[in-house]
Amino acid sequence: MSVDYLESRIVDYCKSISEYVVDVRRKIHMYPELRYEEFKTSQLVLDELTSMGVQAFRVAGTGVVGLVKGRGEGDVIALRADMDALPIQEEGDVPYKSRVAGKMHACGHDAHVAMLLGAAKVLSKFRDSFRGAVKLIFQPAEEGGAGAERIIREGVLDDVKAIYGIHVWAELPSGVIATRKGAMNASATSFMIRIKGLGGHAAHPELTKDPTTPAVDIYNALQKVVSRNVDPFTPIVISTPRLEGSNASNVIPDEAKIYGTLRTFDLSLRDQVLRRMEAIVKHYSLAWDCVGTLEVTDVSYPPVINDAEHADFVLSVAKKLGEVREAPMSMGAEDFSYYLQKVKGAFIILGIKNEGKGIIYPHHHPKFDVDEEVLWKGTALHALLAYNQLK
Repeated sequence: MSVDYLESRIVDYCKSISEYVVDVRRKIHMYPELRYEEFKTSQLVLDELTSMGVQAFRVAGTGVVGLVKGRGEGDVIALRADMDALPIQEEGDVPYKSRVAGKMHACGHDAHVAMLLGAAKVLSKFRDSFRGAVKLIFQPAEEGGAGAERIIREGVLDDVKAIYGIHVWAELPSGVIATRKGAMNASATSFMIRIKGLGGHAAHPELTKDPTTPAVDIYNALQKVVSRNVDPFTPIVISTPRLEGSNASNVIPDEAKIYGTLRTFDLSLRDQVLRRMEAIVKHYSLAWDCVGTLEVTDVSYPPVINDAEHADFVLSVAKKLGEVREAPMSMGAEDFSYYLQKVKGAFIILGIKNEGKGIIYPHHHPKFDVDEEVLWKGTALHALLAYNQLK
């Protein structure tokens, strides 16, 4: 794959600032902040952008947007990094381990911020090589807070022609870059099932209306919804990992709850399945003299649908950095989906799995880590996408 002279200079510069990118990532990793609490992280971003001479402003409460202007009028494209951490106690033994109890960057958002700040350095240095402008979106609250939707509501994408986002990926070998045309990540709908009965002493169940009885039946019935109501060639997942009932072995509770998530690539199918689930909850509960309801909780993320032309563009540019692959479809959700409903673009993954270094744990695991040696590639891909689209 041919690389022009300026692209070669950009790549070399990205490699030269690898230590900067790693250092920023570690600083953020040590002080993780949950959704809409990214105060220190956003201040770090603002300070770094200001030191580079990049115009920056706050958005969405704890988000930041930087604007790198080229040599003249032209299109505006956007590059995005999410910033929030997770409520997980880190168990890894690394010098940059989280200093905040019960909080951890277990999904790689610290790396995303670092790679995009690296790209800010690169684009600032080579700003005379492109026309138009690049918006650098440092987004809060991807983990369930729909920060992307808020960014859009505040008008950040109103003048943007295309958008790209990179996510480090624990299932992909280190340094491999991947994306795909069309559907890439599933929608996500969180739900809670509430079953109200009449509690009492566990020694006298006949005097109660035990809500845990239909709860068990409902749990099992939900596992049959997909196999008996959905085309077997259609990807869909219903998981119910959280159940709440009594706090004692001799107490029947007044109420039982089941929490879960529904994942699919088809929103009409999602609605159909939710109606089926609602009927199951209602009628199984009535059979045991209880009242059951299904409530959709939190924000429902739509699926990530990449534009085919922009996905091809990403792969053509990424080949200049090494191995590329077609990304697998994932039942994991991403609020980058909101951006792609507003403007065309593509979501991209960068492999960070390295068995030789023991970097083998999945996202959201307390021992999750990132192969920092390949983060320069994320910085370079951001910069090359901007350069090639705006030159």
